[in-house]
Amino acid sequence: MKKRICLIGIVSLALLSGCSKGYKEGVYTGTASDTYGGDNTATAIVTIDSNGKITDVDLDTTYTTSDGVKTTKKALGADYGMYGSQYGSSVGEWYEQAEALEKYVIDNQGIDNIVLDEDGKTDAVSGCTIKIDALYEALDSALSQAKK
Repeated sequence: MKKRICLIGIVSLALLSGCSKGYKEGVYTGTASDTYGGDNTATAIVTIDSNGKITDVDLDTTYTTSDGVKTTKKALGADYGMYGSQYGSSVGEWYEQAEALEKYVIDNQGIDNIVLDEDGKTDAVSGCTIKIDALYEALDSALSQAKK
């Protein structure tokens, strides 16, 4: 009986203290090929603190502009031109939607609850209607490296 009470106490304490998912402290980078709009690379940089918690996520995708300049979608910011343009986004620019995904990963301590549809999109992340399959793959790669 004492063992059972002790075990319940330990499990409760672990839940209350925000027990990590078994991530190792460090900064981890994952990449994936992103063929949307050309031959690009999606990158995820994930920071894990000493308690095994995700504290920072940085997502971006390489991009070549119509005049041949190589950059990233985040660096372009509003100049990427997704909001209210031919792409018809009423949610926000690419970087704003990527930030919503970054916040989701931190708030949920991972990507376990993200389900992608056949178009590479998800309904799990509010404010993110972009195709995220390559970002998801990059995140999965970074988080896989971080697992204990």
